[in-house]
Amino acid sequence: MDFLSVVRVALLALLRNKMRSTLTILGIIIGVGAVICTVAIGQGASRQVQQQISSLGDNLVFISAGSVNRGGVQMGSAATKTLTAEDAKAIQQQVPEVKAVSPGVGWAGQVVYAGQNWFTQVRGVSPEYLSIREWPVADGSAFTQRDVDTAANVCLLGQTVVQNLFGDEEPVGKIVRIGSIPFVVVGVLQTKGASTFGQDEDDTVIMPYTTVQKKLSGNDWLQYIMCSAVSQQASPSAIQQITGLLRERHRLRADQDDDFIIRSAQALAEAQAQSGQVMTMLLASIASVSLLVGGIGIMNIMLVSVTERTREIGVRIAIGATEQDVQLQFLSEAMVLSLMGGAVGVLAGVAGSMAVSNMLKWPTSIPFTSIVIAVLFSAAVGVFFGYYPARKASQLDPIQALRFE
Repeated sequence: MDFLSVVRVALLALLRNKMRSTLTILGIIIGVGAVICTVAIGQGASRQVQQQISSLGDNLVFISAGSVNRGGVQMGSAATKTLTAEDAKAIQQQVPEVKAVSPGVGWAGQVVYAGQNWFTQVRGVSPEYLSIREWPVADGSAFTQRDVDTAANVCLLGQTVVQNLFGDEEPVGKIVRIGSIPFVVVGVLQTKGASTFGQDEDDTVIMPYTTVQKKLSGNDWLQYIMCSAVSQQASPSAIQQITGLLRERHRLRADQDDDFIIRSAQALAEAQAQSGQVMTMLLASIASVSLLVGGIGIMNIMLVSVTERTREIGVRIAIGATEQDVQLQFLSEAMVLSLMGGAVGVLAGVAGSMAVSNMLKWPTSIPFTSIVIAVLFSAAVGVFFGYYPARKASQLDPIQALRFE
């Protein structure tokens, strides 16, 4: 028989027991649908994490103050006071893998405007900070290098600060008080949203770092330096060059630890991607158990079918069917069951992913490869679990089979 004839006969045989065939297919549908749905959830979560990490900045390389050992006691991160604005300038001038650098200092305090007040984080940076973080100004304008040089009393407000202080009022040009010092609001930042660690990025005030140092914190050292590498591939090389430069500038001996900490968004992204892949594989492995159970169901039903159709098999062999013909017939029935279940399971998986995304507001992403793999796996299940019943049917003694009642 040709392929179409084999499929047609297989369908006719399966339609004799519609309920039994439907329940068998249901096991494959649940298995394939569960695999696709779990992979979609895992991939969606991984993509969201990647987007959040990308929002940190343009090929971000972050240098922060490190730890210091005092009498054998490690003081923890950000305990040193060795990072300076001169270090930032040296990185900009001597590290070719870096295209932009911004010194950074922090301060926390109350911001007051017309009877309203809000406690927030103040970031002292340079104008390059906005390009490094890819954070445009929504209204007004950014401060300039001249404002940094003169330690001007100007600031940019995040959307959260604007909402709590101004409501619907236009903030640009207004004067807010931070501590006891008045500052002119020169611009409002676009909404940034939550950071990778869940912090509200928009709950901030940004101003020249020299202003924070001289008028708020009183420090002459930096808490961090933020850099932008020329490309993602250049980040490791940039980190290596920055490390050598800062160790030389800070006069650290070979046996001394770094007094600074360097991190890159790329390393964080790679770690998150790896953990996301592990979680996706774990979820898919758990879901594939149901597909395995569906395959066992196919084997069970095909063994029952062989027993019920023993006399039919004997007649086929008696009129000239070979062992290969009989084996192909029962194997094709198992394949039809698994492929039909796989096709419907793909639709169920896609629908389930959309339902999860709409009802639970979880991000989902269905890679085309996962659909192909699920269908191929369902076909492999049909072949694997259908082979033994098909072989058993092909090896029946035709004389005994014709006598079977």
